[in-house]
Amino acid sequence: MSALDWSHVFATRSDRMRASEIRELLKLLDQPDIISFAGGIPDPVLFPADAIRTATDALLSDPAQAAQALQYSVSEGFVGLRRWIVDFMGANGVSCTIDNILITCGSQQGLDFLGKLLLSPGDTALVEAPTYLGALQAFNCYEPRYDRLIVDGGNTTPAAYAAAAAAAGGRVKFAYCVPDFANPTGITMSEENRVKLLALAAELEVPVIEDSAYQALRYEGEPVPSIMALDCAANGGDIEKTRTVYCGTFSKTLVPALRIGWIVAATPLIQKLVLIKQAGDLHSSTLNQMVMAELAEAEYDANVARAVALYRGRRDAMMAAMETSMPAGVTWTRPEGGLFVWVTLPTGFDGAELLARAIAEERIAFVPGNAFFANDVMANTIRLNFSSPTEAQIVEGIARLGRLVARIAAEKAAA
Repeated sequence: MSALDWSHVFATRSDRMRASEIRELLKLLDQPDIISFAGGIPDPVLFPADAIRTATDALLSDPAQAAQALQYSVSEGFVGLRRWIVDFMGANGVSCTIDNILITCGSQQGLDFLGKLLLSPGDTALVEAPTYLGALQAFNCYEPRYDRLIVDGGNTTPAAYAAAAAAAGGRVKFAYCVPDFANPTGITMSEENRVKLLALAAELEVPVIEDSAYQALRYEGEPVPSIMALDCAANGGDIEKTRTVYCGTFSKTLVPALRIGWIVAATPLIQKLVLIKQAGDLHSSTLNQMVMAELAEAEYDANVARAVALYRGRRDAMMAAMETSMPAGVTWTRPEGGLFVWVTLPTGFDGAELLARAIAEERIAFVPGNAFFANDVMANTIRLNFSSPTEAQIVEGIARLGRLVARIAAEKAAA
């Protein structure tokens, strides 16, 4: 009997599934001579391992708490953790209750659930160009069409967005953005543009998905209210009248491996998402949620302060190294927070080709920019991360990158 040809049984949506370039590049971290600016991963030195051990031991040493932590639980999430999130959101201008919160397996699961709930094949998702690769991966499974989200300086009207979506056989279903220190650009959306985005979404009668993974990691400048906070303020503080879907996570501020994220939204959306959660994995790990509730209460503010101090120094080191080492014709963003710098190379460069030579010739890694575009690709772009390498590695790695770019530019000029 011959082996099954699996390609004949895969759903058509599988054609849109692609391996994450970032996940593949993370394998390079096992090579000690590689300086990696690739994955947007936190520095393990910040992980509160002792606090996690203490919280886990305390939970499992108490018979009643151990029974709860190791048992099936409700799909919405551990009440104690949701109460902490209620207070957290309240301190950030969003008045909500635990009924407005769903705990997810990282914010990535939240994006997948939102794609599953909101997108039918052929519907349109408005996304920035570039945008977060993981969001595109999550949404791609549901076979959307993408249109570029522009709220400042563009001339695309709500009617034009709607007409283009209808011509493609669907509707605009949501606008997605990373408004604070965006992945991959590091750019922060102004308060004015956040208000414009809400107005655009109102005219289109669609929600705004606000991915707030990096909001807490601000190194300079004044905080900008979240889109959800602005939405709440415009609706008299009533979250039930808002159209924003806030996606939060502990991965960048406390620890990624516990895989705890959350969604905050009006209850009709949360109730539907709970049904998807029930069908998907029943509930997130109760033990992990209970540990995270203890961590958040005891460690969140201090851990964020430690992260800000560490990453600010690395951001500054990268900015200084770029000024020193990059040849003429290279430009880059100057983020006020987050983990990323977006680099635009001279015309004629290709980020993927540069990466191949960077690994082979200079033993450095980064993510080519084309991975972050849904449609029109800007091949002469790359994303650099500064949270993982040390300041010394940043200086050395950027020197190597600048040297390679200058060498290739000279080759192109001589050709």
